Amino acid sequence: MSEHFDLIVIGAGPGGYVAAIRAAELGMKTACVEKDAGPGGVCLNVGCIPSKALLESTENYAIVKNRLGEHGIRVEGVSADLGALMKRKQAIVSGLVENVRKLMERSGVRLIRGLARLVSAGEVEVRSAPDTSERYNAKAVLLATGSEPVELPFLPFDGSLVVSSTGALEFDRVPERLGIIGGSYIGLELGSVWARLGSRVTVIELLPRIASSLDAQAGRLMERILTRQGLDLRVKTKVVRAEKSAEKVRLFLDRGEGGQEEAEFDRVLVAAGRKPLVRGLGLEELGIRQGPGGFVTVDEAYRTNISGVYAIGDLIAGPMLAHKASAEGTAVVERLAGISSEVDYGAIPSVVYTSPEAASVGKSEQELKELGVDFKSSVYPFTGVGRAQCLGETAGFVKIYASATSGRVLGVHIIGARASELIGECVAAVRNHMSAQELSRTVHAHPTLSEAIRECAAMLAR
Repeated sequence: MSEHFDLIVIGAGPGGYVAAIRAAELGMKTACVEKDAGPGGVCLNVGCIPSKALLESTENYAIVKNRLGEHGIRVEGVSADLGALMKRKQAIVSGLVENVRKLMERSGVRLIRGLARLVSAGEVEVRSAPDTSERYNAKAVLLATGSEPVELPFLPFDGSLVVSSTGALEFDRVPERLGIIGGSYIGLELGSVWARLGSRVTVIELLPRIASSLDAQAGRLMERILTRQGLDLRVKTKVVRAEKSAEKVRLFLDRGEGGQEEAEFDRVLVAAGRKPLVRGLGLEELGIRQGPGGFVTVDEAYRTNISGVYAIGDLIAGPMLAHKASAEGTAVVERLAGISSEVDYGAIPSVVYTSPEAASVGKSEQELKELGVDFKSSVYPFTGVGRAQCLGETAGFVKIYASATSGRVLGVHIIGARASELIGECVAAVRNHMSAQELSRTVHAHPTLSEAIRECAAMLAR
């Protein structure tokens, strides 16, 4: 007879393992199925964590090489050891994967290794080898398999010359010329890593500007700064075809009124987006509905059209963010346990980990105009913050949008040093419907970068 669980989670990424642990804490007999050797999913193994490890290492290298002189510190003969950088990155990943495994075990989650397929609404088949499979039953099944890179039809991944973000985290040498197709956060972050190490990086973006999800003013500043850092940013440019030789990739570009152009690269990173990872799950056979882009269709409680089957994270519509998936996983299992739980989609932060960082929460100016909201805004530069001056990190600003009538904070956009840390306070402000006046009257330690938030809010409260 098949083993029975209260909940089977398919996928042990940030959505899946968080959901599984929370379910076990709430007394559910829980299993989590993962196809890879360890838990953590794309984010922990080949995404968020390894990329941030390399970003931190290479930013330190760039600071020592280019900026310590500002502090009166002289250094000579600075070099980067790529092997050591990669070893450090892998040590961080391995340690965190093991931590997640232990958390799951201590919580009582049964971690099952293999490829999962839905046989019916409450039955999951797990294939651990080509000729070995087991079936498990559950009252509820949660799909949390995440996403995978979009491949261009004329430029398929080969793991060597043409790579996804996974491959760009594993180069064994610094490419002399690196082409990046896609100017969103993945392309810009990995482009920054390799540019700091000496690669000539060209970012090719179809839209009129890079990082199009950012506030327009922040996006323009980021473009100027990254250009000064050596990245060649080509916007309104389309890759129409490609040719590969044994060691090079030639891209043929259409720059609109700028005409046709060719560019040759040692490596090409295709960062043109991601899509839901649903291959082999058995969705079509079971009749689970999918919408445009392959996203699984769910209701407000994350239920699919098949009773007892739920989906979260990158599988469903919305921003593809690890913390969104985690919040949704928690909400699903708490609802299953009879606890009122929801995700406030108006207060989910997003971050681009370039240097400087960019972070935002809530509405943008364009969204507010489209909604017909009467708003006011203010901008406060980091040049006016003492702590930023001491750090030598004055590039950037804080921008706040607030209701013109109530003063409620509707959106915050930050570009500057440590924006990823500063945005947390702003998430709380948006989530709790704080007014700009309330935010400005919150005492901030001096001297800190967070004072820019207070000063920006104070401008709106006057």
